[in-house]
Amino acid sequence: MEEQLTKIREQQKESWDRFSPGWKKWDELNMGFLRPFGDEMIKALDLKTTDSVLDVACGTGEPGLTIASIVKDGNVMLTDLSDGMLEIARERAATSGLTNIKTQACDVCELPFAADTFDAISCRMGFMFFPDMLLAASEMVRVLKPGGKVAASVWGSPDKNFWVTAIMGTINKHIAVPSPPPGAPGMFRCAKDDFMAGLFAQAGLENITSKQVAGKMNCHTVENYWDWMTEVGAPIVAALSKASDETKERIRLEVFDVVTRQYAGPDIAIDAMAVIVYGEKPL
Repeated sequence: MEEQLTKIREQQKESWDRFSPGWKKWDELNMGFLRPFGDEMIKALDLKTTDSVLDVACGTGEPGLTIASIVKDGNVMLTDLSDGMLEIARERAATSGLTNIKTQACDVCELPFAADTFDAISCRMGFMFFPDMLLAASEMVRVLKPGGKVAASVWGSPDKNFWVTAIMGTINKHIAVPSPPPGAPGMFRCAKDDFMAGLFAQAGLENITSKQVAGKMNCHTVENYWDWMTEVGAPIVAALSKASDETKERIRLEVFDVVTRQYAGPDIAIDAMAVIVYGEKPL
């Protein structure tokens, strides 16, 4: 792997390991927020109880753990760059009594599995952050059995994801956050119409479909929203670390105002939208 890609991978691994305690703290909120997108992926995969499934970039375990409860006579391999995230996934599996899972810390661009191993692959909110997305998709196709299925989700356009733009837009008004290089890993890297469908086609998949799915981030209170975003959002934490305490407080108060003006009421649920893409490996 090229030196630059390796550097990005190592930076991401360090970041996810460092933020894994925050993800564990907010796991119930996170998993509730992301569940509709995982459910739509699972629906597309149309799994059999005997399937062997690979869940890439599984984070704290979903949708892989839900899949494990479906493929009762099969198995699920959970993979992620972060050992810290995988440890949480193992804890969640044990709590749920799931015994048909294994975990493997690895890079999606160098999957440590033989060709034609898995019946299905899921990847929820991972592609945006892969240093080489085409290589990642090609590796997934390599380890997928002929006729096997892959489903992934990525964040849609910024205008439909207020849960991100509410805080990042406010930060950008107060702090000079450098723009990432074109094509660099980031939240909305895959948001363009048909981007993921085109990527899947390049990787050799067929019968490709793409669908937008709306969701809600049920944070309940604006305080929860702020705490959650500033404890699990690496780019947000990085940006705020460059601000003075006074500037941070101005940003916090402005974010509270932006969110409460958009979502009046005692129970806040902030809009989100993801794109679900599906494809099949030729027989």
